[in-house]
Amino acid sequence: MKTKKILFTALIVMMLTSCVSKSYFQVYKVVPFSKLVVKNNNLVYEDENCRVSYNLWSEGGNIGFQFFNKTDNNIYLNLEESFFILNGISYNYYRKRVFTSSTSSLATSSFGANATKSVTGLNYSNLIQTNRISATNTFGNMTSTGFSVSYNEEKFVCIPSKTSKVISEYSINESLFRDCDLYKYPTKKQVKSKTFSKEQSPLVFSNRIAYSMGQTDNLIKFDNEFYVEEISNYPKSEMFESKYEEYCGQKSETKTKYFKNVSPNKFYIKYNKSKDTWKH
Repeated sequence: MKTKKILFTALIVMMLTSCVSKSYFQVYKVVPFSKLVVKNNNLVYEDENCRVSYNLWSEGGNIGFQFFNKTDNNIYLNLEESFFILNGISYNYYRKRVFTSSTSSLATSSFGANATKSVTGLNYSNLIQTNRISATNTFGNMTSTGFSVSYNEEKFVCIPSKTSKVISEYSINESLFRDCDLYKYPTKKQVKSKTFSKEQSPLVFSNRIAYSMGQTDNLIKFDNEFYVEEISNYPKSEMFESKYEEYCGQKSETKTKYFKNVSPNKFYIKYNKSKDTWKH
């Protein structure tokens, strides 16, 4: 009876331990302080010639953008004059890289030879016995063919009339922010938020974009600027919800996990609980 009680207690402890979240998420809420509005689940900047759309929601924050040409002529996005700027440090969108694309195929062939021979001798009963033995040799060949093409990164990206192109190069942040007001491994009841003004924000960033109408030297430039207004840490259990998928009136048989509170002006960092004893 005592053994059963011990086993039951151990089982309860294991179940409770398995329910403890080992994964955590740091969520950043971002505020644009230039002419951007929320439209079709994107942060959108527009002038008379173009529309630039952002959706930051991803691990580390996606500062890439979709550039739409509103005009009837080609627009040339000048990457040499366009930059991602984080806390006053600028990063080039044009990096003088050489890209290589390769294709290859593999072919194999094999052939073999067989040989047999009669062998006569005494078996285990001391009787004369004749057996035939055989040997096989197999040979194979392998040949590979292919080609590669190298091309230089473009300084100027042509965007035809009424079309768009996606420019994606940098993440906003991949380092965990720590503060005495934030529990590093919070329970549901310990979730808090740290808020900032623009002057206090740990992350202020922007895209400085330059383009021209046609192939001219007359550049049109603008900045899309943002800052982190709020940071919160969550256990994994508070980040997801399970829902049935529905398509054409039919529901799925099982539920699928989705992120809660997804927004184009938020991004996150995922981290795991380690053996450290830090509270914050």
